[in-house]
Order: sequence, then structure tokens, then C-alpha cells
Amino acid sequence: MKGSTYHRCYCRDAETGKPLGKACPKRGSRKHCAYSIRQELPNKEDGTRRSFNRAGYESLKEAQEDLDHIRALLALGKDEPDDLALIADLLEKVADEKSALPQIEETRRRLKSGVDLSGRLTVSEWLDSWLENKRARKSTVSRYETDIRVHLKPRIGHVRLDRLRVSHLAEMFNGICDTNEEILEANALRRAATEQLRKASWKGEENRARRATMKAAIDEMPPFRRVTGPTTRQHIRRSLRVSLNDAIADGLITFNPAAHVKIDPASKPKALLWTPERVAEWQETGSKPSPVMVWMPAQIGEFLDFVSDHRLYAMWHLMAFRGPRRGESCGLGWSETRLDSSSLTVTTQLVQDGWDVEESIPKSDAGFRVVPLDEETVHAFTAHRLRQQAEREKWGPAWQETGRVFTNEDGTWLHPGKVTDMFERLVTLSGLPPIRLHDLRHVAATLLLAAGADLKVVQELLGHSSITITADIYASVLPELAFAQAEAAAALVPRARSQKDAQSAAAPASDVQSAHASLTQTA
Repeated sequence: MKGSTYHRCYCRDAETGKPLGKACPKRGSRKHCAYSIRQELPNKEDGTRRSFNRAGYESLKEAQEDLDHIRALLALGKDEPDDLALIADLLEKVADEKSALPQIEETRRRLKSGVDLSGRLTVSEWLDSWLENKRARKSTVSRYETDIRVHLKPRIGHVRLDRLRVSHLAEMFNGICDTNEEILEANALRRAATEQLRKASWKGEENRARRATMKAAIDEMPPFRRVTGPTTRQHIRRSLRVSLNDAIADGLITFNPAAHVKIDPASKPKALLWTPERVAEWQETGSKPSPVMVWMPAQIGEFLDFVSDHRLYAMWHLMAFRGPRRGESCGLGWSETRLDSSSLTVTTQLVQDGWDVEESIPKSDAGFRVVPLDEETVHAFTAHRLRQQAEREKWGPAWQETGRVFTNEDGTWLHPGKVTDMFERLVTLSGLPPIRLHDLRHVAATLLLAAGADLKVVQELLGHSSITITADIYASVLPELAFAQAEAAAALVPRARSQKDAQSAAAPASDVQSAHASLTQTA
């Protein structure tokens, strides 16, 4: 495609106002008037010819540099007709708008990533393109998709990607908090109306009509909704930060505002033990002191005794003492279970995508691990294998061989969601204070630490990627262990006379006991 530079005179006749053109007496001077460029572009789809034209260069060198720049841009698409057409459209738009020529390397990266070359890409368009090409675990991509669809696109999708600022994100998160307040108010109104309707004892035809009217009014209220909590807000920011980092790598932007916006930190709920006092309060009020609760050793034993005849007893036993994740227990294979050497290896898990179940690798590299088994657990697995063999014989040809340790009665995969429901029903039937299935990991960590296991050993057994997670989140300290450590710490310091001896010498034993009882009641 042809291109050229040329020298054009814009002088006009003083009397007629017509361009002098070649008749201009100063035309021979290189410093007179201006230089222009013209570069042919690929024809349009209908065959129409087009070109890039630009004037106003003060020197031939400047004009030639821009012409070479345009030719380099066109060369990016020389092997791909579709890319060449995109570049030609871009140059035609740049000429019409008299805007700066696009950078060569940036245009190359845009072509490679398949995004708009014009530089007017919106956040919504970028997120759609990024998600379509994102390679990650299916559950991770699903979470990204939810964050993008529910929060990011509705609130900042219209903003140009290259103009996204920290202020936009601060406004977005403030808006989410405002929406949370509206949701809480709407939920409170609906809950109050529902409670009023439930307590109403209206009788008769007129009152039945009144009840129907009130029920219709409740149906017209907004449905109950969940608020977007601190943890979810942190995840929204993380999803956006990851996508914008990739946009920087592709040369679309140079600054990631998601890395600088400040939002409220998400605090993990504190794991609490079901002490006798908390159990009594739960029995009276029905409320849990914390979303994460941990059974005491006696309660763990009571639950295992209650489910000792359950067909999946070995799984509950394993989760209570070794703390595998739900998906890891469901995905455990007999090929990775070595009862002769008292160990098993975690290499796969079953995860949910919506309600569908698929096989996946462990959550992180630390999830690939060898788990030693105690003698009681080996006996439980041995009994479970005999039970499974009996079920295989019972089902005959209908049995489905999946190689899993824990299966349905016909050999098919256990559904992780149904396992959770099953556990919750068993806990309710046992009469024990409630815990979640995932809380069994806290139970296992607590038992291991109470038995004297090193924190690093507990981390490796549970498959945590960081020892901080084990220490800060999963390790609840048993009261007996804490008291014993407190006494041991006090015993390390030699004293000529202890406070206990001083009190005993100053007052009769009965007085000391009375004073202690008084202080206890006051506290």
C-alpha cells in the first residue's frame, strides 16, 4: 500500500483569497508552510478505498516518523486479514478524530488479547473478555463470575477501563454498604409483618378476609435477602484486582486502583468450645455464641458412639480425628488408602459446581498430603470395607465401581451437599449442641494440639497452605490444657514465700475460703 510525504503551501492571494499553491514565491523554502502525509489503507468490505491523511508537520523528519509509525502498525496485521482490517478501522478513526497515533506495542498486545483497539474499552467489556479466557479452577471461575455479574458490572461496568480510579471503587463499596442497610430495613419490616400474622388469632369470615389482605401485603414486600458482608466485599475487590493485573500485563492500563482502595477488613469468626455454660445457654435460648463452635472431647465421644452403627461411621471418625475437608473425604479412593501401613494420601476431592459434582485436585499444593492413621481409625476403615463389599454383593450388576472409599449404597459418588445435610440431621438427633460439618476440622486441630502435636505437624495433617491459618483460626485451646500450662508457667518462678502461704498465715483457713468465695461471686 502506497504512502508518501509532501510539502503543501497554505498561503492565499491577498486580494482574491484563493490558495497560491505552486505560485507561492516562498514554496521553495523547506521551512515554509507545512508537511503532510498520506497512507493508503485496506479497502472497506464494500470495496471503498480509504486512506490516512494528516497535515501540519513543521518538518519533513516529523512527517516521515509518523508515516513510518503508521506503516509499522499496518505491518502488525500483515499475516491476518482480520487483524489488518481492525488496524485500518483504528487508523481511520484516529485520522477523523485527529487524535494521537496508538502505540505499536500496546496495539500488538491488544490484538493478541482480542480486546478493542480503540482504547475505549469499558470495565464491563474487559471483565467479560477476561472471564472468558481465564484459566483457573472451575469453582474459582464461578466465584469470579458471581462477583462480576452481581456487583462489578452493575456498579462500575460503564466506566472506561483506562479511566477507572480509586474513587470509583470507593463509591462502589459505599453503595454496597448503603444497599446493605436497605436490605436490613426491608428484612426487618417483612419479619415483623410475618410475626404479626403468625400471632394473630382472628376468626370469622371478616377476619379471614383481613388475614388474606395482610398476607397479600406481605407477599408484595421485597423478599428476604442476604447482605454483602465484609468477607464478600474483600472477595469482590480480590476478583477485580486479579482482572486488572491481567489488564496491566496486556498493556491496557498502567495502574490498578483495586490494589489501593480501602475497605473494612473481614474478620474471621472466633472458634469457641461448647463448654457446659455455653451448652446451658444454648438449651435455654437456642442461640450459638459463635458461627464456629467446637465440641469438647466428651461431646466428640458421645457423637461417635451415637453414629457407631451408621454406614458412614468411618468417615465421621476420620473427619473428627484427622480433619480432612468434606470434598477430600468424598473423593478419597481405596487406591490411596494403605491400611497395612496405616496411612492414606489425599490427591483428589469432589467439589460442587452449583448442584453438580465434579472431581478436582485438592484446594492447594499443601492439600496433597499423606495422613497417618491411628489403630482405631484403621479398624473403622477395615469394618467399612467389609460393609461395602456386602453392599456390592447385594446390588450385584447394578453396583457402580467408582473406587471411592465412601460411596452411596450402590457405589456411586457421595454428593458433598447431601453429606452436609446428613451430618446436620445426625447432630440434631444426637441432642448435642450444633456444629457445622466443617467445624470437625477445628475439632481435629484442637485434639491434635491438646495431645501435644507440634503446630507444624497439625498444619501438614490438615493441608493448610500457611501455619498462620492453623494457629489463628483452627486451634481452639481446651480449658484443661490452658489451666495446666498456666500452673506450669507459674511453677517456673522460684519464690521464698508464695501468695497462698501469705494468705494462709494471715488468716484462718475458713476466712481464706470465705474471701475466695466472695471474690468469685463478685466476678
